[in-house]
Amino acid sequence: MKNYHLHTQLIHGQFRSKKWDYNHHVVPPMTASATFRLAGSTRGAAGFFRFACDRINPDRDVPIYIYDRLDEPTRGMLEENLATAEGAGCCVAFASGMAAVSAALGVLCHMGEEIVAHQVLYGCTYSLMTNWLPRIGVKTRFVDLNDVKAVKAALTPRTRVVYCETPVNPTLELIDLPRLRRALGEGAGRPSLVVDNTFATPNGQRPMTLGADVVVYSLTKGIGGFGTDMGGAVLASDKLRNEIMMYRKDFGGVLSPKAAWDFLVYGLPTLTTRLEATQRSAAKIAAWLERHPKVERVSYPGLASFPQARLARKQLRTLTGEFAPGAMIYFEVKDKKGDGEAGARLIDWVASNALSITLAVSLGQIKTLIEHPYSMTHSALPEADKLQGGVHPGGIRLSVGLEAPDDLIADLQSALAAV
Repeated sequence: MKNYHLHTQLIHGQFRSKKWDYNHHVVPPMTASATFRLAGSTRGAAGFFRFACDRINPDRDVPIYIYDRLDEPTRGMLEENLATAEGAGCCVAFASGMAAVSAALGVLCHMGEEIVAHQVLYGCTYSLMTNWLPRIGVKTRFVDLNDVKAVKAALTPRTRVVYCETPVNPTLELIDLPRLRRALGEGAGRPSLVVDNTFATPNGQRPMTLGADVVVYSLTKGIGGFGTDMGGAVLASDKLRNEIMMYRKDFGGVLSPKAAWDFLVYGLPTLTTRLEATQRSAAKIAAWLERHPKVERVSYPGLASFPQARLARKQLRTLTGEFAPGAMIYFEVKDKKGDGEAGARLIDWVASNALSITLAVSLGQIKTLIEHPYSMTHSALPEADKLQGGVHPGGIRLSVGLEAPDDLIADLQSALAAV
């Protein structure tokens, strides 16, 4: 497998999977059973003993399936392929990206411990850290993770996790992962670095090679690609696998076999091809937006004007070394009043008139999606924090799809003319 390009690996997958013998299937099969027949009590007892057991080598021992919520073969094959793509020791799939984030933090943090997180996060992640984790005694401090002094000042003996997205949703700011990892120090007591890599996908960035301990994904986005299924994943070293599996067993949030099959058969095999096309369009659109007189600024890692252009070219790379700036654009519409009214008018025009651009949350689909982070996906953040982190009332997030880029530009031109 290592002798082949990533996109070839993702198309053919781990066809020698120990999860299921399907050597004669060109397309992997899908299970559709919530429970599994056990040929005797001894096999049942062995199945429960083997589940998330440190004395069992999951790479050598074929699983004994008992119940879907514990483990099942279709999801297991997806997990094997995701782990290969990421270069991780293990992968555990969940029903949504937020279920995956919750699991990663739930496994790594205990009552009385702390998280240090970047100052801008996806709204639901921020809500988890500010509304729900405090109920079980886990506190979060929000700082600029690119400010090493601020990071070190925020760390305490109780800090167990340092958490970020990179590129950051929605501003596309990058976190310098190797520098951040060095700031956390060495030794068994250091915090775990957890990275949400949803925007870049494993095609454009592999955080574990840059110092991350745990990577989380919303599979619903770029990896899924078609907007038909929800899913999430936690990728980590082998030593965390059993605990994450136990967490999923007890808290639920397990990915269904049908959704796992769609990600395995449609999403992963087309990932690199989709992203190559969408980021070509994104680069063309970002350059056009930057020249438009009604656009205040454009944030896109592929632009020479991107404040972290050097870091982008260093960190956002495919497995074979090509620059992968991605398909996400964040731009701000000029607004004399500063109240976001111009951006709202643009959004409303798109919703009523555009064919090639759809007003909808989510991202990474074959359709181009546009949304207003300030009032929508990041509405949970306090206004002062949004403004400090670069999430402004006039900001627009654009997830570029597979439409003809000239059509996308034409619709954006008309929308801006209406502002």
